[in-house]
Amino acid sequence: MKDRYIFFYITVLTVIVAALLSLAALVLQPFQEANVNNEKMMNILQAADVNVEGANVQELFNNDCVKMMLVNSNGDVVEECTSDYTKFRAFTMNLKDELYKRDNGQDFVLPIIVINNGKQEVNVLPLQGAGLWGPIWGYIGMTSDFQNVVGVVFDHKSETPGLGAEITTERFRNQFQGKTIFSDGKFVSVKVVKGGVANLAADNQKYSVDAISGGTITSQGVNNMIENVLGSYLPYIEKQ
Repeated sequence: MKDRYIFFYITVLTVIVAALLSLAALVLQPFQEANVNNEKMMNILQAADVNVEGANVQELFNNDCVKMMLVNSNGDVVEECTSDYTKFRAFTMNLKDELYKRDNGQDFVLPIIVINNGKQEVNVLPLQGAGLWGPIWGYIGMTSDFQNVVGVVFDHKSETPGLGAEITTERFRNQFQGKTIFSDGKFVSVKVVKGGVANLAADNQKYSVDAISGGTITSQGVNNMIENVLGSYLPYIEKQ
């Protein structure tokens, strides 16, 4: 009888705790989604060289975002949005899924987010790649003609602190500003160079940045990520 009472008590307690956890998850979900959206908006703005310090990120994003677009593999704009941005597919989509479709010969679309930073309109593109220990991702802001980098933001899941994790630092990111992705009209991307840009010929320095000391594989991951993703936008870029 005593064992039956204990079993009944544990069962009821488990059901109550599970119900409370489900309720908490349901109640907190909008706040979690808002936090994710705010972080995404902040990263997009920073890639466009917008100062977000102390700002209301959502308000700033709504004011500075000119439009969002989805482009297909032929470089054609298939969808466009000029309001209610957080509900548009260009904002919510998983880039990894679209790159998977691309790699498997399926139809895919890529997002472009246009931000006015007060000085110019910047095309912000999402990035997705692989580091040493897991995925890396971010955003890259390009001038309206896609010739030069305006800014970048990188993040990671599990890169080594003090080494590969340095991709998130301003010291690494600031190197990308002003770099070009074309050489004599040919796409070359932005090279992350082991050994330092200073050792390169002057003509090569304008599309190269220093790799992270001790973070060779993560640096190569950033290099591959930018080249891989930007290369997919070439049909659209060439039409501009």
